[in-house]
Amino acid sequence: MFFRQLATRESSLSYFFGCAGKGKAVAVDVVAGDEGWFVEEARKAQVEITYVIDTHVHADHYSGGRALARRVGAPYCLHESDRGVAKFEFEPLHDGQVLDVGNVKVEVLHTPGHTQDSVCLLVTDMRRGAAPWFAITGDTLFVGAVGRPDLAGREIEMAGVLHQSLHAKLLTLPDELEVFPAHQAGSVCGAGLSGKPSSTLGFERRWNPALAMDKAAFVQFLTKEIPPRPADMDAMVRSNLGLTD
Repeated sequence: MFFRQLATRESSLSYFFGCAGKGKAVAVDVVAGDEGWFVEEARKAQVEITYVIDTHVHADHYSGGRALARRVGAPYCLHESDRGVAKFEFEPLHDGQVLDVGNVKVEVLHTPGHTQDSVCLLVTDMRRGAAPWFAITGDTLFVGAVGRPDLAGREIEMAGVLHQSLHAKLLTLPDELEVFPAHQAGSVCGAGLSGKPSSTLGFERRWNPALAMDKAAFVQFLTKEIPPRPADMDAMVRSNLGLTD
């Protein structure tokens, strides 16, 4: 298995990983303008990009996911809840679905809360063993923080949904699971993000304050001091949904 993390604009983190032996790869949370980097990495690794995934419709940057998918002839994937919202065709992902990437298996976990369509990707290298190795957690779980719940304008409701997603989907997983989020310090998609671009679930369980709270305290904590909304958020969301095509 190979794995690349790309630090890009708006304190975003993108991912490229897959199975070199079978020549298959996945690109996750591609930022517009970085498409060429993924094409070049695929060339160097001698792999085909078989899936391009956004962990949710981003509100803080323009996505390059659709452009990369068109360029390499791969499906562009979002959670199925975006059907009827996005104005383009995409491959819908559903909770529990497993994507076959050669010796690498990618399980889709629907984790709404930051947005309704948020997913995390639980990744297993079958040559290493049957236990999952790491999770790409999007804007659901950061290093030292969790995603903001207010972008849909229903912050109290969505904070409660996020608490459920974290405790039902992620915190049931082993402590040794590695965590790779979609942002690091400097992003407006959460408050208190670390500058460290990865962690483990056990470390977050021990040191991330939001993960130790009951639902009521969690909702109050997340909605007490919400950061300013991302600059040009409405334009970015409209573009990422295909409303400006």
